[in-house]
Amino acid sequence: MPQHVLIQLELPADLEQFRLPEGVNRRLQELLDRQDQAHELTPAEREKAEGLVNLAELLSLLQLRVQRASQQESHGR
Repeated sequence: MPQHVLIQLELPADLEQFRLPEGVNRRLQELLDRQDQAHELTPAEREKAEGLVNLAELLSLLQLRVQRASQQESHGR
């Protein structure tokens, strides 16, 4: 049975804070590009890429949640 956890956070209005830093994003792109070009990643590189992808997805989800909350506030909900 799925469990739900409610976490309340104070989210800044600045959505730029919900992005990977430029250097981290660049490293992720390098790893993904190498993988796309049929270069096998080492286990450590694969683990790093998977972790960074998960982090990027979480940050994107937070961006969407902040946008939705802002829209609901502006519509008086």
